[in-house]
Amino acid sequence: QVQLVESGGGVVQAGDSLRLSCAASRRTFSGYSMGWFRQAPGKEREFVAYVTYAGERTYYADSVKGRFTISRDNAKTTVYLQMNSLKPEDTAVYYCATRIMYSTTWSDEQEYGNWGQGTQVTVSS
Repeated sequence: QVQLVESGGGVVQAGDSLRLSCAASRRTFSGYSMGWFRQAPGKEREFVAYVTYAGERTYYADSVKGRFTISRDNAKTTVYLQMNSLKPEDTAVYYCATRIMYSTTWSDEQEYGNWGQGTQVTVSS
């Protein structure tokens, strides 16, 4: 089982940038495609970004496309989420997870497991 620890969250102003990290506990991490999700207060958790296990393909939610970039360093067993031009509506707890099923699509959280504890991102206007 892979254990994931997110970090890098904080309180920033609109227009600022943050880089989130998701550190994995095992080298078998490189065999997993990875996703970032977020959950705002009073809302359901939603898909943010996805990267395949070799890092050759990425997918994004429309709301973050062009502003966020997901990447991974398998040697460091870490996935990153670079967030630029942050908006107040990006305020949420951000989670990373490994994709453990391939039944539907990369944006379906039911496809994921080994969730981290989350890191809070707060964007003030």
